[in-house]
Amino acid sequence: MSDHHHNIEDESVLKHKRTELENKKLEGRVNKLENLLIEQGIVSKESLRRIADIYENDLGPLNGAKVIARAWSDESYKERLLDDATKAINELGFSGLQGEHMVVVENTATVHNVVVCTLCSCYPWPVLGLPPTWYKNAAYRSRVVINPRSVLEEFGLELEESVEVRVWDSSAEIRYLVLPERPQGTFNLKEDQLVSLVTREAMIGVAKAREL
Repeated sequence: MSDHHHNIEDESVLKHKRTELENKKLEGRVNKLENLLIEQGIVSKESLRRIADIYENDLGPLNGAKVIARAWSDESYKERLLDDATKAINELGFSGLQGEHMVVVENTATVHNVVVCTLCSCYPWPVLGLPPTWYKNAAYRSRVVINPRSVLEEFGLELEESVEVRVWDSSAEIRYLVLPERPQGTFNLKEDQLVSLVTREAMIGVAKAREL
């Protein structure tokens, strides 16, 4: 391995570490602000939890679901999405911090993709909202790279041995989104009906889209 290759790897690791440190600093400031707001009686812990839950499970993933539903129902959009995800996602009005450089990887009958961030918790906020706790967990971040099939089975997803599993490591430079396989029997559904079949977990790759 050349010195140049080592330098590239070292730079990548340093960028990840800087990102992780920045995230921890930001998390600390957020916690202080939350505690202050609670102490002043401006908000309650429950209301803050509810707001976080909305952004983690409802608003954010709904944006991504709209992207996937458009790709399922519009072949030309799908081609643009796979060619330049950042630009195609922006067509639907979803862009911003943590989504500056997106890459979409497609699941097929023979290939299954799953996304992780091994060194911190890089995540495509504009299309998935806030990252779930398990995505940030050290066990997921390390084990899914070493033994992805085992981790997927823990999520309830068992794949045939013939299916190739590809693990994509999100970073400060690139964030990945999975384009799940379109469920069978849905080709008569309209785009807005397809949205409800797309879950956050399917767009990370630890699950498949909902069946009818």
